[in-house]
Amino acid sequence: MSRLFRRARVFPRARVFRRTHPLRRALVLIAVVGLLALWIPGPASAARAGAAADPSCPAADRIDTTLKNGARWQMCWDIDRNTGAVLSDVIYTPNRGAPTRVLKSASLAEVHVPYDSGQPRFYDVSAIGFGDLEQGTLTPLSAKDCPDGRLRDFRDTPVLCVEEQPRPFAYKSAVEKGVLHGTDLVVFSVSEIGWYDYITEWRFSDDGSITPRSGATGSLSPFQFSDASSGWPTGVGSTRFSENHSHNIFWRLDFDVDGQSKNTVEQYDYLGSGTAARTTKRTVFSRETAADLAPTRFWRVVNPATENSDGHAKSWEIDNHQSDQYRGPHETEEFTHHDMYFTQYRECERLAYGNTAPDCATSVDKYTGDEKLTDPVAWVSVDFHHVPRDEDQDPMPTHWQGFRIVPRDVTATSQLP
Repeated sequence: MSRLFRRARVFPRARVFRRTHPLRRALVLIAVVGLLALWIPGPASAARAGAAADPSCPAADRIDTTLKNGARWQMCWDIDRNTGAVLSDVIYTPNRGAPTRVLKSASLAEVHVPYDSGQPRFYDVSAIGFGDLEQGTLTPLSAKDCPDGRLRDFRDTPVLCVEEQPRPFAYKSAVEKGVLHGTDLVVFSVSEIGWYDYITEWRFSDDGSITPRSGATGSLSPFQFSDASSGWPTGVGSTRFSENHSHNIFWRLDFDVDGQSKNTVEQYDYLGSGTAARTTKRTVFSRETAADLAPTRFWRVVNPATENSDGHAKSWEIDNHQSDQYRGPHETEEFTHHDMYFTQYRECERLAYGNTAPDCATSVDKYTGDEKLTDPVAWVSVDFHHVPRDEDQDPMPTHWQGFRIVPRDVTATSQLP
């Protein structure tokens, strides 16, 4: 099936140390050794460590990898017709710590592609589908796609790559006179949508961070041209303008920080700049909320009932600062008007737009009501405005967009060796 036929057939409408003096280092070391000698772990410390059950899926549907530094990632995987790869029961075990549950499930929720002239406006997840083997959108993978890893089959077709990849400069320390290059567990699939090939990738690092991202490659559309007001010249001279467009990608993250109950969402703002003193503002989202990016703002999902050995509540911070912040028409694209949504878990709320489950709202802006937030689902939007260039003409280099989830106080100290 040709790329052009596939997209038109399914959706017919045209459419981001300082050095320390040796004497000071010696004094610090003596103090730390003294404190360690006085500290004896007791029952409270053991209780804080917590535990996480193994992933609930059969072994055949499970990913279980111990990285080179000893950190372990466990999860289940499946393929959904709309969203493609779905990861669930995601558990992180630090190399010197107890397992901690992070996510109940994680997946794409929409890839919205509006062109600058106003048309076309594609909805690649809800209207086409990233995981349809029969229509050919979910791409079979080969050993060339996954040279150092393992291919996993869905319906006897290899569609998922699982491999450990190097990550430069996990740390470098002049104090310790050391450098470490870390590794990531990389899980990815590929979906062919129109003229684009989307690489849906999840990177699970040995320091506990998670990086969901999407890489768009393949080819520019050979049919989507405009003028200088909404395009960029990609032919000889200035007679053919490839049309600018946006890739507005939503991810759905059902958090489960050491158990689905007791999870709370907090927003942190650091007010003031320059030479003025800064103040910290903490906002607890007790009810469903839509939120936007700001220069010194972050969110975390925290479980105040579980603590690390320092007595600090375990949480996962959402770092989403690499978005072009697309805002579409009020009448038709209200779901694009915020960068983050936090909603109470509902089984039927699966897609950011075009949700068709019975007795369920149709888009994420309508999921965000006034319901109490006790089992939070985060909807993260990362937008990229693609202005074509000559170098995009065939094959088009991959452009990546995504965000990070970072452990905050999950362990009491760095887990890098």
